[in-house]
Amino acid sequence: MRRRVVVTGVGAISPLGHDWATVCARLRQKRSAVELVPALAEYQGMTTRLGALAAPFELDATKWNRKTTRSMGRVALLAAVATEKALVEAGLLNAPFLKSGRVGVSYGSCSGSAKSLMDFGRMLLDKSTDGITATTYIRMMSHTAPVNIGVHFGLTGRVITTSSACTSGSQGIGYGFEAIRDGMQVAMVTGGSEEFDPTQVAIFDTLFATSSTNDAPHLTPRPFDEFRDGLVLGEGACTLVLEELEHATSRGAPVLAELVGYGTNSDGTHVTNPNSLTMAQAMRLALEDAGLAPEAIGYVNAHGTATQQGDVAESAATHAVFGERVPISSLKSYMGHTLGACGSLEAWMTIQMQREQWFCPTINLTTPDPKCAPLDYVMGDGRAIDCEFVMSNNFAFGGINTSLIFRRWP
Repeated sequence: MRRRVVVTGVGAISPLGHDWATVCARLRQKRSAVELVPALAEYQGMTTRLGALAAPFELDATKWNRKTTRSMGRVALLAAVATEKALVEAGLLNAPFLKSGRVGVSYGSCSGSAKSLMDFGRMLLDKSTDGITATTYIRMMSHTAPVNIGVHFGLTGRVITTSSACTSGSQGIGYGFEAIRDGMQVAMVTGGSEEFDPTQVAIFDTLFATSSTNDAPHLTPRPFDEFRDGLVLGEGACTLVLEELEHATSRGAPVLAELVGYGTNSDGTHVTNPNSLTMAQAMRLALEDAGLAPEAIGYVNAHGTATQQGDVAESAATHAVFGERVPISSLKSYMGHTLGACGSLEAWMTIQMQREQWFCPTINLTTPDPKCAPLDYVMGDGRAIDCEFVMSNNFAFGGINTSLIFRRWP
């Protein structure tokens, strides 16, 4: 029997703020979080100087101290802080249920913390283990975020690691959804996180995929725009607590939305060049999973990175599934590409916009690229839309594609 799955809590650390009221105000004001990052100028050959760093946040020293965070780099710390906020909203923080074995973790990031990787690099260069500690690997490992979440909150269910680049967060949600729907777990802590690091900026910079509009940070990135010049990297974390519907209602939990469909696949053609055919198929898989026709979707949140090839392929895929009818916009125009966190941050913001019945425009999009497919790009001041179902899409290096469909909770 397929079980229904709902979102009962969300916690976020983002460049736009850490609660919906703050984020929503930024979206309605069309205020970008992209800024000049002077430290990037220190790296010879780096063309971009831009980033979208997480807004400042304070930690309770009684909970977040050297003992409790010694195995956490920034990527894991962001994940754990976001998770605490989500568990509070879901009414589950410190609940015995968390240690029952019926609550698992499905979470990801592109990688662990680069600083710890550098420590091992120095070991190889210097032929010395000075600086290597018992927790260096734990901070570096690809599953550092879900493991630290599990340890910090005492979760004893299954751990699913989704270290799949830009789909880490959306796969985390999707696989958590499947674990509950198929009866493997009652609840799952899901999502993704990422820390801003020059090594990740360099990955895209060497591919000529980063924006060099360094003198006007507020005007970039420009997803789907004819004059876009690349992406901007950001950082953050977002945790969605997913729960089996009957269990959630039995304890009077708040319900933000119902997750009704998930699709994921791989291009199988190239590690960095996107394939619009398989991207479209991922959307169709999500629709099939939800039992919906394309006409049921009232809004699509685009991956929308503002790269040349990515935007063209994504728009073609979206058009193949929906034609020109579905409104679409990209949250990356406000907060950059948060990599492993983008799938969960964007899913959360999409859910909240659906609840508000207002969807943000893609800022900096003034002239849709004629090479992109003709879609109903949301531009200007946003749009009031009353819809029951929304879709959030993400596409990653390696040719990994994801699509999530949420139903508005009555």
